[in-house]
Amino acid sequence: MPPLILQGIVTKVGYMNKTATVTVSRWAVHPRTQKRFERSKKYLTHDPENTLRQDDVVTIQNCPPVSARKRFTLYKVLKSSGGDRIQRHLREAQEAASNASGLATATNLNEGEPFMSATGEATATSTTEEATVTSIAGETSANGSASEATA
Repeated sequence: MPPLILQGIVTKVGYMNKTATVTVSRWAVHPRTQKRFERSKKYLTHDPENTLRQDDVVTIQNCPPVSARKRFTLYKVLKSSGGDRIQRHLREAQEAASNASGLATATNLNEGEPFMSATGEATATSTTEEATVTSIAGETSANGSASEATA
């Protein structure tokens, strides 16, 4: 049998390992009314690297049976909807890592409001440079004497 190459849209993926459901649509003409209508058929497709995502446009090719219902394998991905999602996910992960390292910077601190630093210390700044207060168990005032803080 000659190779049969079909173009379709991935409609279901991730439920079975190395398998995606591809819907192939075609136009047919009604014999009596001569109106065109769309016919579609679903094919289970072998995806060896699990690279397909939902709404990808792909071409599939017939092959010897891989399983009881899988008779097609992935030939080519024409348009991937998951590529921009993966890039966006990587970009967000990089931004989260850079924000975590820059958590205790003065740019994140509003004037006079306390915030939590990366080490877990509660830190607050005042409008004067001499009255910087750092407390974990006690509180240090501007003149250097320690007094117990009650929260």
